[in-house]
Amino acid sequence: MSRVKICGITNKYDAKLACDSGADAIGLVFYPASPRFVSNKQAADVLSVLPPFITSVALFVNTQRQEIEQVLDEVAIDLIQFHGDETEQFCASFKRPYIKAVRMKQGLDLYQVQNDYTGARGLLLDTYKKGVPGGTGEVFNWDKIPHDLILPVILAGGLVPENITQAIQQVKPYAVDVSGGVEASKGKKDRQKIIRFMEGVKNAG
Repeated sequence: MSRVKICGITNKYDAKLACDSGADAIGLVFYPASPRFVSNKQAADVLSVLPPFITSVALFVNTQRQEIEQVLDEVAIDLIQFHGDETEQFCASFKRPYIKAVRMKQGLDLYQVQNDYTGARGLLLDTYKKGVPGGTGEVFNWDKIPHDLILPVILAGGLVPENITQAIQQVKPYAVDVSGGVEASKGKKDRQKIIRFMEGVKNAG
């Protein structure tokens, strides 16, 4: 069964809800332009309720090294998700495992991306929208994903309870990443949507 990361968690209640529903990881957004942005203090507060074996993921977009290091010093982050134009050398320099987000624009060569980011633990594939680094809420063409990539694929972009079963059956990703698709409003999760999303993941087999 595909693993599940619920991203854009901003409070303890939603973190607990995600974990109780069976999520394997939660994502914290350290990108000030996002409506789901959290401060270091908010993030530490969220992580204080996490049970064992849940992965905490920090999302950055072209963030300065000093700011990333400060987050890692103050917040118990397990994994970093880089969503900008960061190089492999930069991504691999923080003493944490990392995944690289890739926006699926026309003509993108995922085999080349894989070769460029050999240190990544996986590639998170998201919808391309000009000027938007992620969280578009839009689906891209899943047929564009090769089935023989070496790195694990984390599928994102427009996933909702209504399409998650089909998405997993078609793409067969290592994991799926959802944020807006299980929200009541930006930064606030919806309990029923999370439950239905997780049911859809299980139904995919």
